[in-house]
Amino acid sequence: MKWLKVNNALLLLPGLLFFLLIPGLGIVLAIFESVSGGGIITFEHYRELFEQDRFIASVLFSLTVTAISTILSLIIGLGIVKAFSPLLKENKHKLLVWIPMLVPHFVWAYLVYLLFNQSGFFSNVAGMLGLIDDRSQFPIMVQDRNGVGIIVTYVWKEVPFVTLMLLPVYATLSKRYKEVASLLGAGAYQSFRAAEWPFIFPVLVETGAILFAFIFTAFEVPQLLGVTSPQMLAILAYDWFYSGSWSDRPLAFASLVLTGLGIGIFMWFVLYFTNKKRMHITKGIGN
Repeated sequence: MKWLKVNNALLLLPGLLFFLLIPGLGIVLAIFESVSGGGIITFEHYRELFEQDRFIASVLFSLTVTAISTILSLIIGLGIVKAFSPLLKENKHKLLVWIPMLVPHFVWAYLVYLLFNQSGFFSNVAGMLGLIDDRSQFPIMVQDRNGVGIIVTYVWKEVPFVTLMLLPVYATLSKRYKEVASLLGAGAYQSFRAAEWPFIFPVLVETGAILFAFIFTAFEVPQLLGVTSPQMLAILAYDWFYSGSWSDRPLAFASLVLTGLGIGIFMWFVLYFTNKKRMHITKGIGN
């Protein structure tokens, strides 16, 4: 038994070394660069970061775009699974939902750009139908200050991921709970809240946390579909790092360290909350 445990530990060694040598080293260097200044350890760069209006605007914009994209993806994905779960049990129908997952985010963003920009496909269709007289009359939906194009891309791309996460829950969900709720006179909403919601809620929270962390720190989609102001945090950090001024580089590292720390605390809280919720459900006292 001890030999088996040693072998299992050795199997983890390559992955552990990979993490320590590549992302781990990068994290350590980023922290060091964010607190170094004039040969001493200082938190001046973090103070300066919060004095930057550009950084505050970027945080608010990133939170807005991320929250809207995540919530819409969860709602649409839940609606699709709830409405079509019997059909989605068949592989041919699963493929229709999951094919978008094979397409990289950058390709999906470029497709959104081709479809929704003022000289794109839908603009030309609107012109041919006589809905607009000039391309400039078509609403700005990509490279806009409200991040509409970014949101459309992430919703379009992440809904299949939400269905992927929710399908196993609905596949194993017993119909007896709904039958009991119906016998007790529960309506459609009450039946959903009592018989389905306690089981799908932890999965929705975990899925939402994954989407939130990914979208909040993403680079390629905002780079293609975003504007120079306001910017997503990853774009702002990139601009600071590659700007002509060396004094901006510590700000880039400080913003990345704060983002990583915030995402780490957020994910820990989500895992703690969902595990506690699952324990309640297992003990039969879930709401």
